[in-house]
Amino acid sequence: MRHLSMEQLLEARGPASDPGSVAIREHLAACESCRAELDRLHQRSARLRALPSLRPSRDRWPEVRRRLAAEQRTSRVRRVLVGGVALAASLTLAVLLGGGRAVDQDDTAQAIAAAMAHSQLLERALSQYQPELRVTDGRTATIAAGLEDRIAHVDQQLQQAELLEQAQRQAALLRLWRERVGLMDALVDVHVTRARNVGL
Repeated sequence: MRHLSMEQLLEARGPASDPGSVAIREHLAACESCRAELDRLHQRSARLRALPSLRPSRDRWPEVRRRLAAEQRTSRVRRVLVGGVALAASLTLAVLLGGGRAVDQDDTAQAIAAAMAHSQLLERALSQYQPELRVTDGRTATIAAGLEDRIAHVDQQLQQAELLEQAQRQAALLRLWRERVGLMDALVDVHVTRARNVGL
């Protein structure tokens, strides 16, 4: 004898209005195994209905909403700060690079000091922005990693430039510090632009 499927047993629990349910009920009257399975199904349903309904001990949504609003305010302040610093550094770099005239040693030393100061300013802005704690997409992470590698390479070249003679050293340091500022500016811009795109 062929036994009833789970769907047929579930159908047997409903009202006997459908012609197919008559055949199912006749089978149940004749088959002890299917009746036992239907009884087990009734018991499981009764036990499930008897389970207590789960409710949270208290509503935590207002607390989550307050914390989210505070984080969004902090994030906006950081974006404005980093964006302002990046803009100031970009303008200064444009002024430094736009000169195009031959500079003497004093002017070169001042230009190197200015580039170093801007590099440090961008590094502080980047550390306040804390990109390592933020979620980024794969493309942004790849671009940022490439820029960080190039910055590390420029840092190595800066160390090597210190070993050159005075005239060569000044020119090399100026060129490398300007390159480093440009890369740092691009790195800050990558993180800030990505954060604006995803609404962080």
